[in-house]
Amino acid sequence: MEEIKDFDVIRELLETKQYTSLRQKIAEMNTADIATVLDEMEEEEVLKIFRILPKNLAADVFSYLEVENQQMIITSLSDKEAANIINNLMADDATDLLEEMPANMVKRLLANASAEARRDINHLLRYPEDSAGSIMTVEYIDLKESMTVEDAIARIRQKGMDSETINICYVLDSTRKLVGTVALRYLLISPSDAVIGEIMHENVVYINTLMDQEEVARQFQKYDFIAMPVVDNEERLVGIITVDDIVDILQEEATEDMEMMAAVMPSDKPYMRTGVWETWKKRMPWLLLLMISATLSGKILTTFEDALQKVSILIAYIPMLMSSGGNAGEQSSVTIIRGLSLHEIEFKDAFKVIWKEFRVALLCGLTLAIANFAKLLVFDKMDIMVALVICITLVMTIIAAKLVGCLLPMLAKKIGLDPAVMASPFITTIVDVISLLVYFRVATLLLGI
Repeated sequence: MEEIKDFDVIRELLETKQYTSLRQKIAEMNTADIATVLDEMEEEEVLKIFRILPKNLAADVFSYLEVENQQMIITSLSDKEAANIINNLMADDATDLLEEMPANMVKRLLANASAEARRDINHLLRYPEDSAGSIMTVEYIDLKESMTVEDAIARIRQKGMDSETINICYVLDSTRKLVGTVALRYLLISPSDAVIGEIMHENVVYINTLMDQEEVARQFQKYDFIAMPVVDNEERLVGIITVDDIVDILQEEATEDMEMMAAVMPSDKPYMRTGVWETWKKRMPWLLLLMISATLSGKILTTFEDALQKVSILIAYIPMLMSSGGNAGEQSSVTIIRGLSLHEIEFKDAFKVIWKEFRVALLCGLTLAIANFAKLLVFDKMDIMVALVICITLVMTIIAAKLVGCLLPMLAKKIGLDPAVMASPFITTIVDVISLLVYFRVATLLLGI
Protein backbone atom coordinates (compact mmCIF):
# COMPACT_ATOMS: atom_id res chain seq x y z
CA MET A 1 0.00 0.00 0.00
CA GLU A 2 2.85 2.37 0.83
CA GLU A 3 4.43 1.76 -2.60
CA ILE A 4 1.13 2.60 -4.34
CA LYS A 5 0.87 5.82 -2.32
CA ASP A 6 4.45 6.80 -3.21
CA PHE A 7 3.77 6.01 -6.87
CA ASP A 8 0.69 8.26 -6.95
CA VAL A 9 2.41 11.13 -5.13
CA ILE A 10 5.51 11.02 -7.35
CA ARG A 11 3.46 10.86 -10.54
CA GLU A 12 1.30 13.81 -9.41
CA LEU A 13 4.35 15.93 -8.54
CA LEU A 14 5.90 15.04 -11.90
CA GLU A 15 2.76 15.89 -13.88
CA THR A 16 2.35 19.24 -12.08
CA LYS A 17 6.08 19.96 -12.58
CA GLN A 18 6.73 20.46 -8.86
CA TYR A 19 10.33 19.36 -9.27
CA THR A 20 11.63 20.74 -5.97
CA SER A 21 8.95 18.91 -3.99
CA LEU A 22 9.56 15.81 -6.14
CA ARG A 23 13.28 15.88 -5.40
CA GLN A 24 12.55 16.27 -1.68
CA LYS A 25 10.01 13.43 -1.69
CA ILE A 26 12.42 11.07 -3.44
CA ALA A 27 15.25 11.98 -1.06
CA GLU A 28 13.10 10.77 1.85
CA MET A 29 12.53 7.33 0.30
CA ASN A 30 14.61 4.17 0.48
CA THR A 31 16.66 3.56 -2.70
CA ALA A 32 15.04 0.15 -3.32
CA ASP A 33 11.57 1.74 -3.00
CA ILE A 34 12.53 4.46 -5.49
CA ALA A 35 13.62 1.81 -7.98
CA THR A 36 10.35 -0.10 -7.49
CA VAL A 37 8.35 3.05 -8.27
CA LEU A 38 10.48 3.82 -11.35
CA ASP A 39 10.08 0.28 -12.70
CA GLU A 40 6.31 0.85 -12.79
CA MET A 41 6.53 4.09 -14.78
CA GLU A 42 6.76 4.90 -18.47
CA GLU A 43 10.19 5.42 -20.04
CA GLU A 44 9.77 9.18 -20.40
CA GLU A 45 8.78 9.53 -16.74
CA VAL A 46 11.68 7.35 -15.61
CA LEU A 47 14.19 9.52 -17.47
CA LYS A 48 12.75 12.76 -16.07
CA ILE A 49 12.86 11.49 -12.50
CA PHE A 50 16.29 9.94 -12.89
CA ARG A 51 17.75 13.27 -14.05
CA ILE A 52 16.30 14.93 -10.93
CA LEU A 53 18.09 12.53 -8.59
CA PRO A 54 21.24 13.79 -6.83
CA LYS A 55 24.38 12.21 -8.31
CA ASN A 56 25.22 10.24 -5.17
CA LEU A 57 21.67 8.80 -5.07
CA ALA A 58 21.37 8.11 -8.81
CA ALA A 59 23.92 5.28 -8.86
CA ASP A 60 22.39 3.61 -5.78
CA VAL A 61 18.89 3.68 -7.33
CA PHE A 62 20.27 2.53 -10.69
CA SER A 63 21.65 -0.69 -9.20
CA TYR A 64 18.14 -1.70 -8.04
CA LEU A 65 16.37 -1.09 -11.36
CA GLU A 66 15.28 -3.83 -13.77
CA VAL A 67 17.85 -4.54 -16.50
CA GLU A 68 15.59 -3.11 -19.23
CA ASN A 69 15.29 0.22 -17.42
CA GLN A 70 19.03 0.29 -16.73
CA GLN A 71 19.76 -0.15 -20.43
CA MET A 72 17.18 2.45 -21.42
CA ILE A 73 18.60 5.02 -18.97
CA ILE A 74 22.26 4.42 -19.76
CA THR A 75 21.67 4.73 -23.51
CA SER A 76 19.75 7.99 -23.00
CA LEU A 77 22.42 9.71 -20.91
CA SER A 78 25.32 11.73 -22.22
CA ASP A 79 28.78 10.15 -22.11
CA LYS A 80 29.64 12.18 -19.01
CA GLU A 81 26.41 11.24 -17.21
CA ALA A 82 26.77 7.58 -18.14
CA ALA A 83 30.38 7.54 -16.94
CA ASN A 84 29.28 9.02 -13.61
CA ILE A 85 26.84 6.15 -13.15
CA ILE A 86 29.42 3.48 -14.07
CA ASN A 87 32.07 5.03 -11.82
CA ASN A 88 29.71 5.11 -8.82
CA LEU A 89 28.29 1.60 -9.23
CA MET A 90 29.84 -1.28 -7.33
CA ALA A 91 32.08 -3.17 -9.75
CA ASP A 92 29.93 -6.33 -9.70
CA ASP A 93 26.76 -4.32 -10.47
CA ALA A 94 28.52 -2.48 -13.30
CA THR A 95 29.76 -5.78 -14.71
CA ASP A 96 26.26 -7.30 -14.61
CA LEU A 97 24.98 -4.29 -16.57
CA LEU A 98 27.69 -4.42 -19.23
CA GLU A 99 27.18 -8.15 -19.78
CA GLU A 100 23.64 -7.36 -20.95
CA MET A 101 24.64 -4.44 -23.22
CA PRO A 102 25.55 -4.47 -26.94
CA ALA A 103 29.27 -4.51 -27.68
CA ASN A 104 29.33 -0.97 -29.13
CA MET A 105 27.65 0.39 -25.99
CA VAL A 106 30.07 -1.46 -23.73
CA LYS A 107 32.97 0.06 -25.64
CA ARG A 108 31.50 3.55 -25.25
CA LEU A 109 30.87 3.16 -21.53
CA LEU A 110 34.31 1.73 -20.77
CA ALA A 111 35.97 4.45 -22.82
CA ASN A 112 34.39 7.14 -20.62
CA ALA A 113 34.70 5.33 -17.29
CA SER A 114 37.54 6.04 -14.89
CA ALA A 115 40.71 3.99 -15.15
CA GLU A 116 39.95 2.33 -11.80
CA ALA A 117 36.41 1.39 -12.86
CA ARG A 118 37.68 -0.01 -16.19
CA ARG A 119 40.27 -2.11 -14.40
CA ASP A 120 37.77 -3.55 -11.94
CA ILE A 121 35.15 -4.30 -14.61
CA ASN A 122 37.61 -5.93 -16.99
CA HIS A 123 38.90 -7.98 -14.07
CA LEU A 124 35.40 -9.38 -13.42
CA LEU A 125 34.49 -9.87 -17.07
CA ARG A 126 37.25 -12.42 -17.62
CA TYR A 127 35.75 -15.01 -15.25
CA PRO A 128 33.37 -17.75 -16.46
CA GLU A 129 29.66 -17.02 -16.24
CA ASP A 130 28.04 -18.10 -12.93
CA SER A 131 31.42 -18.52 -11.24
CA ALA A 132 32.40 -16.88 -7.95
CA GLY A 133 34.74 -14.57 -9.85
CA SER A 134 31.93 -13.25 -12.04
CA ILE A 135 29.67 -12.29 -9.12
CA MET A 136 32.23 -10.99 -6.61
CA THR A 137 32.93 -7.34 -5.93
CA VAL A 138 36.39 -5.82 -5.69
CA GLU A 139 35.34 -3.12 -3.23
CA TYR A 140 36.53 -4.32 0.17
CA ILE A 141 38.84 -3.28 3.00
CA ASP A 142 42.24 -4.95 3.00
CA LEU A 143 44.81 -4.49 5.74
CA LYS A 144 48.46 -5.44 6.20
CA GLU A 145 49.69 -7.67 9.00
CA SER A 146 52.11 -5.03 10.19
CA MET A 147 49.49 -2.27 10.56
CA THR A 148 48.44 -1.05 13.97
CA VAL A 149 44.78 -0.75 14.92
CA GLU A 150 45.11 3.03 14.59
CA ASP A 151 46.41 2.66 11.02
CA ALA A 152 43.64 0.19 10.19
CA ILE A 153 40.87 2.50 11.40
CA ALA A 154 42.39 5.36 9.42
CA ARG A 155 42.33 3.15 6.29
CA ILE A 156 38.70 2.21 6.91
CA ARG A 157 37.78 5.90 7.17
CA GLN A 158 39.60 6.53 3.90
CA LYS A 159 38.11 3.64 1.85
CA GLY A 160 34.98 2.71 3.76
CA MET A 161 32.49 4.73 1.72
CA ASP A 162 33.58 2.98 -1.47
CA SER A 163 33.52 -0.53 0.02
CA GLU A 164 30.73 -3.08 -0.12
CA THR A 165 31.09 -3.75 3.61
CA ILE A 166 33.41 -2.70 6.44
CA ASN A 167 32.19 -5.20 9.04
CA ILE A 168 34.97 -7.61 8.13
CA CYS A 169 38.45 -6.51 6.99
CA TYR A 170 40.82 -8.88 5.21
CA VAL A 171 44.45 -9.17 6.23
CA LEU A 172 47.08 -9.75 3.52
CA ASP A 173 50.78 -10.48 3.59
CA SER A 174 53.35 -8.82 1.33
CA THR A 175 52.34 -11.02 -1.64
CA ARG A 176 48.60 -10.23 -1.20
CA LYS A 177 47.99 -13.74 0.09
CA LEU A 178 45.00 -13.88 2.43
CA VAL A 179 46.27 -14.71 5.91
CA GLY A 180 43.45 -13.60 8.22
CA THR A 181 40.40 -11.50 8.93
CA VAL A 182 39.53 -9.00 11.60
CA ALA A 183 36.07 -7.73 12.52
CA LEU A 184 35.44 -4.02 12.88
CA ARG A 185 34.21 -4.49 16.46
CA TYR A 186 37.59 -6.00 17.46
CA LEU A 187 39.36 -3.00 15.98
CA LEU A 188 37.17 -0.64 17.98
CA ILE A 189 37.80 -2.38 21.33
CA SER A 190 41.50 -3.14 20.79
CA PRO A 191 44.33 -0.82 21.91
CA SER A 192 45.29 1.64 19.17
CA ASP A 193 48.90 0.39 19.14
CA ALA A 194 47.95 -3.31 18.83
CA VAL A 195 49.31 -4.98 15.67
CA ILE A 196 46.76 -6.43 13.23
CA GLY A 197 48.77 -9.64 12.82
CA GLU A 198 48.39 -10.33 16.54
CA ILE A 199 44.61 -9.81 16.83
CA MET A 200 43.44 -11.18 13.48
CA HIS A 201 41.51 -14.43 13.08
CA GLU A 202 43.80 -16.79 11.13
CA ASN A 203 41.40 -19.67 10.35
CA VAL A 204 39.90 -18.08 7.22
CA VAL A 205 37.13 -19.70 5.20
CA TYR A 206 37.36 -18.61 1.57
CA ILE A 207 36.12 -19.57 -1.89
CA ASN A 208 37.93 -19.90 -5.20
CA THR A 209 37.21 -17.63 -8.16
CA LEU A 210 36.16 -20.61 -10.32
CA MET A 211 33.69 -22.11 -7.82
CA ASP A 212 30.16 -22.40 -9.22
CA GLN A 213 27.68 -19.91 -7.78
CA GLU A 214 25.42 -22.69 -6.47
CA GLU A 215 28.31 -24.07 -4.43
CA VAL A 216 29.07 -20.52 -3.23
CA ALA A 217 25.49 -20.24 -1.95
CA ARG A 218 25.91 -23.55 -0.10
CA GLN A 219 29.06 -22.25 1.57
CA PHE A 220 27.18 -19.18 2.81
CA GLN A 221 24.41 -21.42 4.11
CA LYS A 222 26.91 -23.69 5.86
CA TYR A 223 28.91 -20.96 7.60
CA ASP A 224 26.20 -18.31 8.09
CA PHE A 225 28.49 -15.50 6.88
CA ILE A 226 27.36 -12.14 5.53
CA ALA A 227 30.46 -11.89 3.34
CA MET A 228 33.16 -14.30 2.14
CA PRO A 229 36.56 -13.63 0.55
CA VAL A 230 37.35 -14.86 -2.96
CA VAL A 231 40.89 -15.95 -3.78
CA ASP A 232 42.70 -17.10 -6.91
CA ASN A 233 44.64 -20.34 -7.27
CA GLU A 234 47.60 -18.83 -5.38
CA GLU A 235 45.28 -17.88 -2.47
CA ARG A 236 45.66 -14.17 -3.25
CA LEU A 237 42.61 -12.09 -2.36
CA VAL A 238 40.86 -10.76 -5.47
CA GLY A 239 37.39 -9.89 -4.18
CA ILE A 240 34.51 -10.65 -1.82
CA ILE A 241 30.95 -11.91 -2.19
CA THR A 242 28.24 -10.54 0.09
CA VAL A 243 24.99 -12.11 1.21
CA ASP A 244 22.84 -9.81 -0.97
CA ASP A 245 24.45 -11.43 -4.02
CA ILE A 246 23.62 -14.86 -2.59
CA VAL A 247 19.94 -13.95 -2.25
CA ASP A 248 19.91 -13.11 -5.98
CA ILE A 249 21.66 -16.38 -6.82
CA LEU A 250 19.21 -18.46 -4.79
CA GLN A 251 16.28 -16.78 -6.50
CA GLU A 252 17.85 -17.29 -9.92
CA GLU A 253 18.66 -20.96 -9.31
CA ALA A 254 15.26 -21.71 -7.78
CA THR A 255 13.49 -20.06 -10.72
CA GLU A 256 15.62 -22.02 -13.19
CA ASP A 257 14.82 -25.32 -11.45
CA MET A 258 11.09 -24.55 -11.35
CA GLU A 259 11.04 -23.72 -15.06
CA MET A 260 12.96 -26.86 -16.00
CA MET A 261 10.70 -29.02 -13.82
CA ALA A 262 7.74 -27.60 -15.73
CA ALA A 263 9.41 -28.39 -19.07
CA VAL A 264 10.22 -24.75 -19.84
CA MET A 265 13.67 -23.65 -20.99
CA PRO A 266 15.03 -21.20 -18.36
CA SER A 267 14.82 -17.47 -19.04
CA ASP A 268 16.67 -14.66 -17.28
CA LYS A 269 13.85 -12.15 -17.88
CA PRO A 270 10.72 -11.55 -15.76
CA TYR A 271 7.51 -12.99 -17.22
CA MET A 272 5.91 -9.62 -17.97
CA ARG A 273 9.05 -8.46 -19.81
CA THR A 274 9.38 -11.58 -21.97
CA GLY A 275 7.78 -11.29 -25.41
CA VAL A 276 5.35 -13.78 -26.90
CA TRP A 277 7.86 -14.96 -29.52
CA GLU A 278 10.59 -15.49 -26.93
CA THR A 279 8.18 -17.32 -24.61
CA TRP A 280 7.16 -19.55 -27.51
CA LYS A 281 10.80 -20.44 -28.20
CA LYS A 282 11.35 -21.36 -24.54
CA ARG A 283 8.34 -23.68 -24.37
CA MET A 284 8.05 -25.33 -27.78
CA PRO A 285 11.12 -27.63 -27.79
CA TRP A 286 9.98 -29.52 -24.69
CA LEU A 287 6.34 -29.60 -25.86
CA LEU A 288 7.42 -31.12 -29.16
CA LEU A 289 9.62 -33.69 -27.43
CA LEU A 290 6.88 -34.66 -24.98
CA MET A 291 4.27 -34.84 -27.74
CA ILE A 292 6.44 -37.17 -29.81
CA SER A 293 7.24 -39.37 -26.80
CA ALA A 294 3.55 -39.48 -25.85
CA THR A 295 2.77 -41.12 -29.20
CA LEU A 296 4.23 -44.30 -27.68
CA SER A 297 1.12 -44.49 -25.50
CA GLY A 298 -1.05 -44.34 -28.61
CA LYS A 299 1.04 -47.06 -30.24
CA ILE A 300 0.48 -49.36 -27.25
CA LEU A 301 -3.27 -48.74 -27.29
CA THR A 302 -3.34 -49.62 -30.99
CA THR A 303 -1.38 -52.83 -30.35
CA PHE A 304 -3.91 -53.99 -27.75
CA GLU A 305 -6.97 -52.78 -29.67
CA ASP A 306 -8.44 -56.31 -29.90
CA ALA A 307 -8.13 -56.82 -26.16
CA LEU A 308 -9.87 -53.53 -25.49
CA GLN A 309 -12.77 -54.54 -27.70
CA LYS A 310 -13.24 -57.76 -25.70
CA VAL A 311 -13.12 -56.05 -22.28
CA SER A 312 -14.05 -52.47 -23.08
CA ILE A 313 -14.44 -51.57 -19.38
CA LEU A 314 -10.62 -51.52 -19.14
CA ILE A 315 -10.55 -48.27 -21.12
CA ALA A 316 -12.41 -46.37 -18.37
CA TYR A 317 -9.57 -46.94 -15.86
CA ILE A 318 -6.62 -45.99 -18.06
CA PRO A 319 -6.72 -42.28 -17.02
CA MET A 320 -6.77 -43.24 -13.31
CA LEU A 321 -3.75 -45.54 -13.68
CA MET A 322 -1.74 -43.05 -15.70
CA SER A 323 -2.61 -40.16 -13.38
CA SER A 324 -1.73 -42.15 -10.24
CA GLY A 325 1.57 -43.21 -11.76
CA GLY A 326 2.43 -39.68 -12.86
CA ASN A 327 1.64 -38.26 -9.42
CA ALA A 328 3.68 -40.94 -7.65
CA GLY A 329 6.65 -40.36 -9.95
CA GLU A 330 6.45 -36.61 -9.44
CA GLN A 331 6.50 -37.02 -5.65
CA SER A 332 9.73 -39.02 -5.81
CA SER A 333 11.43 -36.87 -8.44
CA VAL A 334 10.78 -33.59 -6.62
CA THR A 335 12.08 -35.04 -3.35
CA ILE A 336 15.22 -36.45 -4.98
CA ILE A 337 15.91 -33.31 -7.03
CA ARG A 338 15.69 -31.21 -3.89
CA GLY A 339 17.99 -33.61 -2.03
CA LEU A 340 20.53 -33.50 -4.87
CA SER A 341 20.51 -29.71 -5.02
CA LEU A 342 21.15 -29.51 -1.26
CA HIS A 343 23.85 -32.23 -1.46
CA GLU A 344 21.83 -34.38 0.95
CA ILE A 345 21.87 -37.16 -1.66
CA GLU A 346 24.82 -38.34 -3.75
CA PHE A 347 24.95 -40.89 -6.60
CA LYS A 348 26.68 -43.31 -4.25
CA ASP A 349 23.42 -43.39 -2.26
CA ALA A 350 21.51 -44.80 -5.26
CA PHE A 351 20.89 -48.27 -3.79
CA LYS A 352 19.74 -46.82 -0.46
CA VAL A 353 17.39 -44.45 -2.28
CA ILE A 354 16.02 -47.23 -4.52
CA TRP A 355 15.41 -49.54 -1.56
CA LYS A 356 13.66 -46.79 0.41
CA GLU A 357 11.51 -45.68 -2.53
CA PHE A 358 10.60 -49.30 -3.31
CA ARG A 359 9.28 -49.83 0.21
CA VAL A 360 7.42 -46.52 0.17
CA ALA A 361 6.01 -47.37 -3.28
CA LEU A 362 4.87 -50.80 -2.11
CA LEU A 363 3.03 -49.32 0.87
CA CYS A 364 1.48 -46.55 -1.23
CA GLY A 365 0.53 -48.97 -4.01
CA LEU A 366 -1.08 -51.50 -1.66
CA THR A 367 -3.02 -48.78 0.16
CA LEU A 368 -4.37 -47.35 -3.10
CA ALA A 369 -5.10 -50.82 -4.46
CA ILE A 370 -7.07 -51.92 -1.39
CA ALA A 371 -9.12 -48.71 -1.40
CA ASN A 372 -9.68 -49.01 -5.15
CA PHE A 373 -10.58 -52.73 -4.94
CA ALA A 374 -13.29 -52.02 -2.37
CA LYS A 375 -14.65 -49.17 -4.50
CA LEU A 376 -14.70 -51.32 -7.67
CA LEU A 377 -16.59 -54.16 -6.00
CA VAL A 378 -18.99 -52.16 -3.83
CA PHE A 379 -19.80 -49.11 -5.92
CA ASP A 380 -18.87 -50.06 -9.50
CA LYS A 381 -20.18 -53.65 -9.19
CA MET A 382 -17.07 -54.76 -11.07
CA ASP A 383 -16.22 -58.38 -11.91
CA ILE A 384 -13.66 -59.52 -9.36
CA MET A 385 -11.08 -60.58 -11.98
CA VAL A 386 -11.26 -57.22 -13.78
CA ALA A 387 -10.93 -55.47 -10.42
CA LEU A 388 -7.82 -57.56 -9.70
CA VAL A 389 -6.30 -56.56 -13.06
CA ILE A 390 -6.81 -52.89 -12.28
CA CYS A 391 -5.51 -53.10 -8.71
CA ILE A 392 -2.47 -55.27 -9.52
CA THR A 393 -1.59 -52.83 -12.30
CA LEU A 394 -2.00 -49.92 -9.88
CA VAL A 395 0.50 -51.43 -7.42
CA MET A 396 3.04 -52.17 -10.16
CA THR A 397 2.56 -48.73 -11.73
CA ILE A 398 3.17 -46.94 -8.40
CA ILE A 399 6.34 -49.00 -7.82
CA ALA A 400 7.63 -48.35 -11.34
CA ALA A 401 6.77 -44.65 -11.13
CA LYS A 402 8.60 -44.08 -7.86
CA LEU A 403 11.67 -46.00 -9.00
CA VAL A 404 11.80 -44.03 -12.27
CA GLY A 405 11.17 -40.81 -10.36
CA CYS A 406 14.14 -41.36 -8.08
CA LEU A 407 16.56 -42.89 -10.60
CA LEU A 408 16.32 -40.45 -13.52
CA PRO A 409 17.34 -37.31 -11.57
CA MET A 410 20.29 -39.17 -10.04
CA LEU A 411 21.42 -40.43 -13.44
CA ALA A 412 21.08 -36.92 -14.87
CA LYS A 413 23.27 -35.55 -12.07
CA LYS A 414 25.84 -38.30 -12.66
CA ILE A 415 26.27 -37.46 -16.36
CA GLY A 416 26.45 -33.72 -15.70
CA LEU A 417 22.88 -32.65 -16.51
CA ASP A 418 20.63 -30.59 -14.27
CA PRO A 419 18.45 -33.10 -12.35
CA ALA A 420 15.48 -30.74 -12.76
CA VAL A 421 15.41 -31.74 -16.45
CA MET A 422 14.13 -35.15 -15.34
CA ALA A 423 11.09 -33.73 -13.59
CA SER A 424 7.37 -34.38 -13.82
CA PRO A 425 6.59 -33.99 -17.58
CA PHE A 426 9.42 -36.29 -18.67
CA ILE A 427 8.82 -38.85 -15.93
CA THR A 428 5.06 -38.80 -16.47
CA THR A 429 5.53 -39.70 -20.14
CA ILE A 430 7.74 -42.67 -19.26
CA VAL A 431 5.39 -43.85 -16.50
CA ASP A 432 2.39 -43.62 -18.86
CA VAL A 433 4.06 -46.05 -21.24
CA ILE A 434 5.03 -48.43 -18.43
CA SER A 435 1.55 -48.39 -16.87
CA LEU A 436 -0.12 -49.23 -20.20
CA LEU A 437 2.29 -52.09 -20.92
CA VAL A 438 1.78 -53.52 -17.43
CA TYR A 439 -1.99 -53.03 -17.64
CA PHE A 440 -2.45 -55.02 -20.81
CA ARG A 441 0.07 -57.72 -19.86
CA VAL A 442 -1.75 -58.31 -16.59
CA ALA A 443 -5.11 -58.27 -18.36
CA THR A 444 -3.85 -60.78 -20.89
CA LEU A 445 -2.62 -63.15 -18.15
CA LEU A 446 -5.65 -62.94 -15.84
CA LEU A 447 -8.47 -62.48 -18.34
CA GLY A 448 -7.06 -64.54 -21.17
CA ILE A 449 -7.73 -61.86 -23.80
